[in-house]
Amino acid sequence: MVNSASAVVRGVQGDIAPGQLGVVDAHDHLFFRSPLLPGQELDDVGPARQELAAYAAVGGGTVVQWTPYGLGRRAAELPALAEATGVRIVAATGMHQSAHYAPELLAARKTDLAELFVRELTEGIGGTGVRAGLIKVAGGFHALDAHARWTMRAAAEAHHATGAPIAVHHELGTGALDVLDLLCEELEVPAHRILLGHLNRSPDFVVQRDAARSGAYLAFDGPSRANHATDWRMPDAMAALAEAGFAHRLLLGGDTTTAGARSVSGGPGMPYLLRRVRPRLTEALGKDVVEQVLVTNPAAAFAVEWR
Repeated sequence: MVNSASAVVRGVQGDIAPGQLGVVDAHDHLFFRSPLLPGQELDDVGPARQELAAYAAVGGGTVVQWTPYGLGRRAAELPALAEATGVRIVAATGMHQSAHYAPELLAARKTDLAELFVRELTEGIGGTGVRAGLIKVAGGFHALDAHARWTMRAAAEAHHATGAPIAVHHELGTGALDVLDLLCEELEVPAHRILLGHLNRSPDFVVQRDAARSGAYLAFDGPSRANHATDWRMPDAMAALAEAGFAHRLLLGGDTTTAGARSVSGGPGMPYLLRRVRPRLTEALGKDVVEQVLVTNPAAAFAVEWR
C-alpha cells in the first residue's frame, strides 16, 4: 500500500497519483541501444508508438522504462508518446553494467554519478525537462563487481537525497541477496524502495522467499524469452510466494530489449504480458492476486514522497 497521500509516481508528463496508473508493465523498454545488441536497437519513434498503442489496446495503462543513462533513452520523445497513446510512461536514470558503455563515458562520470542521478530525478534528463522516476542499476552473475558497487553506492546516495526507488538488473536472475546486503544492510536503503529484476530467470524458490521476506519487490519480467525459465516456471514460483504471504511484493514486466521482440515486428512484445501471461497467472493465482500484482503493487512500488 502507498503510505501517504503525498506520495506520487514521477511520470514523463509530470507527477501521477498512484491510483491513476491502471495496469502496469513494471519493467520494459521503448528505447534501448547497446553495443551488446548490434542491429537490434530500439531507436525508432514510430514502432515505439505502435507498440504502446498495441499495449493500450489490451488494457495496458502504464509502462516503466528501465533504460538508464547512456543507452538511448530518447527522453525528449516520451511525453509525446504518452500523449498520443494514452499510456503513462515512467523513465529511469541510473547506469547498467560496464560492458554496455565506452570506457571514456564511464571515466567521465567517476566523480559525479550520484549528482547526475539526482539531477535527472529532480530537474530533468539532459535539457529535456523530463524527470526520471526511478534509478536503474545492475549486478553481475552471482556477484557484484567494482562497477556494480560503484553504481549502487551512487544509487543509494541519490535515493537518500530524493526518495527514488532503485530497480536492479540481476544477471540471469542471480545475486539478489548480495544486492540486498549491499543496498539495505550497508547503504541503509529501505528494502521496500528496492525492485529486484529478473528473478524469474533463476527459479530458486528459497532465494525468492528470502528476498521477499526482506521487504523488497520481486519483478518477474521478460516472460517472452524462451531461453529463460519464465512462462512455464513463473506461475509456480509466484503461487508459492503468494501462498507464503508475499503476494504484495510481486511485480510483472515484459522487458522488451530488441527490435525483433516487439509485437509490431512479429515478436511477443508488451501486449504478451496481458494477452498470454495474465490469463495463465489468473489460473494459478486467482483474479484478485493478479490484479494486485499488476495494479496495486506497482502503485506502491513507484510512489514516492519526493524530496
